[in-house]
Amino acid sequence: MSDQAKWYVVHTYSGYENKVAQNIEKVVENRKLQDLICEVRVPTEKYEEVGKDNQIKEAERKLFPSYVLVKMVMTDDSWYIVRNTRGVTGFVGPGSKPVALTEAEVEALGVDIASSIEVDFTVGEEVSVVGGSFVGFTGTIKKIDLEAKTVDVAVSMFGRETPVTLPILQVAKLD
Repeated sequence: MSDQAKWYVVHTYSGYENKVAQNIEKVVENRKLQDLICEVRVPTEKYEEVGKDNQIKEAERKLFPSYVLVKMVMTDDSWYIVRNTRGVTGFVGPGSKPVALTEAEVEALGVDIASSIEVDFTVGEEVSVVGGSFVGFTGTIKKIDLEAKTVDVAVSMFGRETPVTLPILQVAKLD
C-alpha cells in the first residue's frame, strides 16, 4: 500500500513545524500506521553565518516556514490523523481537499522521491547520456555515488576523454 503514497503539504502554525512532524511520527509509531503515513519532513538548508566573535559557524534554517511535507496514502484515517495533529491548520489545496504534489514539484523542493535508487549499470560499463547538456554522448562510468545520486562518466569530446558528473537519472545503459 505504501507504493501508493504521495507527498502532501501541511500548513502549520509558525514555529510548530518540528513539533508537528514529531507528533505525526509518534502517532504513526503508536498506532502502527507506517503503511499509511510513510515519511514526514521539515525541509531545511544549511548555511554559514559569521558569529559575534567573527567565527564562521554553520546554521540551519527552514526552507518553507509554517509547512511540513508528509508522504502518505490518502485515506479517511490518514487525513484525520494529520489534520487533527496539534499545530496543524490544514492541508494545502483548494477548499478542504488536499492536493498531492507531482514528482516534478517534489524534486524541485529537493525532497528525495525514493530513499534509495537501484542502478542497472556498473563501474567500467558504457552508458549513453539521456538528459542534461550532454544528451547524445556516450561514455564509461568511472564512479557511482548512490548517496548523492550521481555518476562520474568519462565522455569523449573533441577526441579527448572528459570527466563529467551527472545525476543518475541522466544516464542509461547502452542497448
